[in-house]
Amino acid sequence: MREKEDLTLLGNKNVDYSSEYNPEILETFENKHQDNDYFVKFNCPEFTSLCPITGQPDFATITISYVPDVRMVESKSLKLYLFSFRNKGDFHEDCVNIIMKDIIKKIDPKYIEVLGRFLPRGGISIDPYCNYGRPGTKWEKLAWERLSHHDMNPEVVDNR
Repeated sequence: MREKEDLTLLGNKNVDYSSEYNPEILETFENKHQDNDYFVKFNCPEFTSLCPITGQPDFATITISYVPDVRMVESKSLKLYLFSFRNKGDFHEDCVNIIMKDIIKKIDPKYIEVLGRFLPRGGISIDPYCNYGRPGTKWEKLAWERLSHHDMNPEVVDNR
């Protein structure tokens, strides 16, 4: 019952969808399977932010995959957090790194990776990827392996 008290957004129908960047909105709960290593994957196909130079909107699918330790990210708060980028002016690469760092700060996962698949503007799409593995653990090695082999077989971009 204690978990429910800590989660103020889940089930709340009067939530404000703030379009101002707000990492504090992220809520967490206890991982009940800390004895298992497993991935949790979130896909957000409707992510928007603003170009910091032109102010034009950027649209992307953001994919977040992580291996939890003690805490996990609650999905409704994550949705509201990602929505809070709506009026934030950052380059694509900044967005994925900020998302990753905010989640690390909140839940200290064993491993996390964030991929942004941004729709093209000016004829170019940008797909930044970042990851992190807890230092001094097998997850640090996994992070390097995944980063060093990331996009070795890139997708065919014909549908964006």
